[in-house]
Amino acid sequence: MTLSKETIKQLYHTHGISNDILLALLATDTWDEELFAYADRVRREIYGDAVYVRGLIEFSNYCKNDCYYCGIRAGNCKAVRYRLTKQEILDCCREGYRLGMRTFVLQSGEDAYFTDERICDIVSSIHSRYPDCAITLSVGEKSRESYLAYHQAGARRYLLRHEAASDALYAKLHPEQMQLARRKQCLQDLKEIGYQVGAGFMVGAPYQTLSDIVSDLRFLQTLDPDMIGIGPYITHNDTPFSGFESGSLSLTLRILAIVRLMFPHALLPATTALATISPDGRERGLKAGANVVMPNLSPLGVRQLYNLYENKNCTGAESAQCSDTLCMLIEKAGYHAVTDIGDVKRPL
Repeated sequence: MTLSKETIKQLYHTHGISNDILLALLATDTWDEELFAYADRVRREIYGDAVYVRGLIEFSNYCKNDCYYCGIRAGNCKAVRYRLTKQEILDCCREGYRLGMRTFVLQSGEDAYFTDERICDIVSSIHSRYPDCAITLSVGEKSRESYLAYHQAGARRYLLRHEAASDALYAKLHPEQMQLARRKQCLQDLKEIGYQVGAGFMVGAPYQTLSDIVSDLRFLQTLDPDMIGIGPYITHNDTPFSGFESGSLSLTLRILAIVRLMFPHALLPATTALATISPDGRERGLKAGANVVMPNLSPLGVRQLYNLYENKNCTGAESAQCSDTLCMLIEKAGYHAVTDIGDVKRPL
């Protein structure tokens, strides 16, 4: 029996392995039937064949930050900026509700226009109109008081990818005023307030090593998030990293499967980045252990403007209005689409 098979069985039974063995498992950038079979087995044991469909609303691409990898960074003067009004956001929710969605994911850059008061007003309005729905926010680093206010207004989930658990790598990906310690504190605040918390990282980011990925996985073990967002790094021509290659699809899928085995109860999205880097990336992500998809509910005219990376896929199955296409793709992969709230299933 190979080291890989021994390791995979150990991961399946114990959800943990040593750093050396984890590095060896990561170093094989290939498809591994044994690994993906075990990952699929775990997700079916806990979630069955359900794939949870969330409605994504990208309501502003203004951002105060200058992250070196991001297409909507403040320093990108070529970006065409937009903000949705409160009514436009509510219209997106109404369309999503009509389509059967019971989770709305509100995402934006760190836009100072959307003050705590405005965000709370939007959240409370959605909550009062759709009390049977979950509201997820992804609006960046905020104070503990801000997070508490959003929670009191009705938000119950929050996505904040940590991006890199290594201080050295984090510093290479972000300007000096952004600090990893601050990001980690935000995640801790969110957990203590009572949110279902999502973290995660890019695979193949500039300067990232396999040891950095091990650090990411160890940090996630410490944080114990409810959701883990992992997708390939995809370059953007209007960033300082335009000369770097995009991340590997096969390594991203491999890490997704490892994460499913290490975090059997986590909600794992098959990201838009996966669908962008490969036509069948989303389906392969589902087979690697992912169980969440987030089709876009944003107005058609702005979807391409929320371009964190080049050539973002925002049509076809990525569009909420093409839910039939998405459902067929999910069924073809061997699963079925579920539009209810779909909370994380932690052991009692």
